[in-house]
Amino acid sequence: VGIFTEKDYIQFSRNRALNSNTEEESASYLVSPVGNYMTESSKLVCISPDDTSVAAIAAMNKEQVRHIVVASKLTDAKILTENSEIKGVINMQDVMAVVQQDERMSLKSLMKKFPGLSDPIELVREEEKSYANLLASDPGVGKQDALRVGTSIFAAAAVGLFVSRSEWLQSHADTAMIVIFVLGYIGIIFEEVFEFNKAAIALLMSTGLWVTYADFFNNPTGVASPGVIEQLGETLAEVSDICFFLLAASTIVEVVDAHQGFKVVTNLITTKSKKTLFWTIGFLTFFLSAILNNLTVTIVMVSLLRKLIADTDDRRLFGAMVVVAANAGGVWTPIGDVTTTMLWINNQLSTIPTITELFFPSVVCLVASLAFLVGQVEEDDSLENTALPEPSPLAARGQLVFWAGIASLLAVPIFAEFTGLPPYIAMLTGLGAMWTLTDIIHMGEDADEGLKVPAALSKLDTSGILFFLGILMSIGVLDKSGLLKTLAIFLSENLPSLDIIATVIGLASALIDNVPLVAATMGMYEISDYATDDRLWQLIALCAGTGGSILVIGSASGVALMGLEKVDFLWYAKKVSIGAAVGYFAGIAAYILQTSVMSQFAGGGGEVMMAQAHDIVHSIAPFV
Repeated sequence: VGIFTEKDYIQFSRNRALNSNTEEESASYLVSPVGNYMTESSKLVCISPDDTSVAAIAAMNKEQVRHIVVASKLTDAKILTENSEIKGVINMQDVMAVVQQDERMSLKSLMKKFPGLSDPIELVREEEKSYANLLASDPGVGKQDALRVGTSIFAAAAVGLFVSRSEWLQSHADTAMIVIFVLGYIGIIFEEVFEFNKAAIALLMSTGLWVTYADFFNNPTGVASPGVIEQLGETLAEVSDICFFLLAASTIVEVVDAHQGFKVVTNLITTKSKKTLFWTIGFLTFFLSAILNNLTVTIVMVSLLRKLIADTDDRRLFGAMVVVAANAGGVWTPIGDVTTTMLWINNQLSTIPTITELFFPSVVCLVASLAFLVGQVEEDDSLENTALPEPSPLAARGQLVFWAGIASLLAVPIFAEFTGLPPYIAMLTGLGAMWTLTDIIHMGEDADEGLKVPAALSKLDTSGILFFLGILMSIGVLDKSGLLKTLAIFLSENLPSLDIIATVIGLASALIDNVPLVAATMGMYEISDYATDDRLWQLIALCAGTGGSILVIGSASGVALMGLEKVDFLWYAKKVSIGAAVGYFAGIAAYILQTSVMSQFAGGGGEVMMAQAHDIVHSIAPFV
């Protein structure tokens, strides 16, 4: 299902002009299916048959379109569902005709409805009152009003608690921070229920946590100390690194996409089986995330999936698979995942043992998760009817932009290694290079402004980046306050073995960002007690990296997916979390079995090794 309008025709003509080098190629565009260029169903602007003409005009103005699909059973966001029934299509001319007729008839209708009034202004006021009363009688409106009132009361109470400098807040600042964090996460998890934007909730959560920490946490003066201001600056610097990295990487990918650069990859993917594509994308993501970082790979692969998968639900499942594969692939190299990089930089891990000893568990984690998730993929003919054009050579400009973009992404770890500067500097350098390159390519071509970096920047999901900022700033203050350190010490004192501690840390990283968790763990255990490449450090790298896949908010890749494909917490928990947990425990079992095999062969105890391996597999089997 889709629609082909003059806007799509303009895009079709632009693609034809950019990618046709011969008359034969130009002619091939004219006979290509309209489905290749139509606006697909997931991007259609829709309204329901009961919506007013004013709502239709507002939707057209907002989306800058002149045609709207009229359909029943839409989502709250006015998106088609599987159960939607298309009633028709209206355009601006149709709507304006209705509006003009309504304006001619409205005064006459109101005089019949309110015969005791003659003043037009009074008639309109009475109609507004009548309409407002009609809306208020709707049960849905009553629920919304109750939610608004409850939210207002809670917000006023929270502000009053802070302004009054409550003694309870002074003596229970740590409890207050935990409550703010939990309430914030509840708001994010149930975003669709409360109808609050998760970026706004994350920003308010981070502000509440920092104010509580700065003014009340072990601080009788009630004013932020210079030490806290310094900590705030340090945290903002660390978080800004990631946000600028995400901004630059997303823009590079968007520029490559605008030049159809991903045809280099999509031309090679010829399978029409969704399950085969599922496995192909999974392993491609796994190995790419080992040489790039998992956040960049997630951005690239999700952009690629938009070219391959038309159905929104299928694309979300494939995107979730990309998160699982990217997190698993980032574990076994020092530059793939930020937590592995942290351990590597601090000498807890070294390069060769990390690659050789974590590769097999990472593969097992990937295969186990994908084997579980692929059961949700239903084979159909959607790939046959994909919006992708037939494989064709990419124009020279597109190839240049594609390979320049890939080089910019691949150069990030090399740049960081040779200069010692943080990765975001390398990514911003790559963005600057891509910006200059596209300006040179399209110099003097006013019609190609949409292919330049400013146009790509305008398409970015700014609210997603702000959500990322709020989440990481919240985690940062929990780290600075020592609450995460307290949690790590509690685990150490109450859990019987280091293997279980590492497993629990991995599970905790599904809810709380793994970076501060790993940082706290690094501070708990000395390198003098646990040498470089000790089993503890390798298990922490494996668990913290793959455990973040269990919940969508547990990793940078998952948070990026939330912004790119509008994946919500509950959908991911229902569809993906169990499969990710299966892979998580399978990876741990594989690592324990591998180390047991290596140690037993080194010691010559083959029979004992087999017995221990059997016990390990048997003990973990219930989890996987």
